[in-house]
Amino acid sequence: MVESGPIVVLTGAGISRESGLHTFRDADGIWATVRIEDVATPEAFARDPARVQAFYDARRRGLLDPAIQPNAAHRALARLEAEWPAPVLLVTQNIDDLHERAGSRAPLHMHGEILKARCLACRAVSPAPGDLAPGPACPGCGRGPLRPHVVWFGEMPLEMDRIEAALDACALFVSIGTSGNVYPAAGFVELALAAGARTVELNLERSLGAARFDEGRYGPASVVVPAFVDELLAGLE
Repeated sequence: MVESGPIVVLTGAGISRESGLHTFRDADGIWATVRIEDVATPEAFARDPARVQAFYDARRRGLLDPAIQPNAAHRALARLEAEWPAPVLLVTQNIDDLHERAGSRAPLHMHGEILKARCLACRAVSPAPGDLAPGPACPGCGRGPLRPHVVWFGEMPLEMDRIEAALDACALFVSIGTSGNVYPAAGFVELALAAGARTVELNLERSLGAARFDEGRYGPASVVVPAFVDELLAGLE
């Protein structure tokens, strides 16, 4: 398999779909029903903040539905973090908190988190367990309006320096439930390969970038991810 060196795991919408959350880019996904330009850009928020807030309020309420729970893939990655002898950096494109609920210690949300808000004045990030429309004032400075702590189109993903440093040092890169067409995440496999890492795609089906991986395993995330983690951990024995 792989020596017990550092691992970087990237997860996308496919891992949360089995928990009941809608993806964004599938044929029946969220972007098939609403225009990105209307709800997911800084310009959209400046033009119609109430509409943007309402869109993310609906996403937030959906995530907080008691029926939405982590699945076996989320739990397997939490186990990998806990039992692997070297650092495991879990990077997710997802804005939900299912990794945390499954037991992952500190997943890096490169696209932000729907259950947090960011102040437009002081930039402080605070919990946002409820609706932001009509927008409350920042609990920190008390004056700034809040926006969803979500990276919109045209904005830079979060903590890219940390992600790139981890990719440069990893022995294994695993991509789970991603489409392979959203950059910069779609380019992570190239950075890992350049660093000499083994690269594996775990997906429902081959992604657009599947040919760039050393290996691909395909099927539901709740099946292929636990099996892969079991194999990795068994190799330590």
